[in-house]
Amino acid sequence: MLRLFVALALPSLVKAQLSALAGGIPGARWVPPENYHLTLRFIGEIEPWRAEEVDQALANIRAPRFELALAGLGTFEKAGRIQSLHVTAERSEALSRLQGKVETALQRIGLEPERRRFAPHVTLARTDRAETHKLVSFLQTHALFRPPPVPVEHFTLFSSHLGKEAAHYVPEVEYELA
Repeated sequence: MLRLFVALALPSLVKAQLSALAGGIPGARWVPPENYHLTLRFIGEIEPWRAEEVDQALANIRAPRFELALAGLGTFEKAGRIQSLHVTAERSEALSRLQGKVETALQRIGLEPERRRFAPHVTLARTDRAETHKLVSFLQTHALFRPPPVPVEHFTLFSSHLGKEAAHYVPEVEYELA
């Protein structure tokens, strides 16, 4: 079985800017900079033959290049507890259209629809063990974080290999945008 997801990879400069934010929240588990990405669609575990169908479906997507704007920080909560800290990606027509095309292509080959609403972001840390007041202070301190726009020229099919400390993501195939 392969564990796959479709995402936008980030350039090294942006990864360096994001990693400079890491720290200052005891109990937070920071994502390694090499794992920063913006997920377009989590696929999950599938058979290798199914991965070939996924590849073919994604290769047929036609979409224009665009710029991705990252702006500010946010959190995701579960049961009233802050689970993760992320940099928010601004919604744009081009980003939404690309994500929609990925979702449609995967449904056409028989994958179940994504149940969660698309919330474009780049996860910085898992924070279920961090103190809430430290997180709030961090969010206030970095509220105006806004790196330069990121040119998006392709999207990527990644495999995810779970490890003891962190998952290891491998870019399997890049799909060029027009």
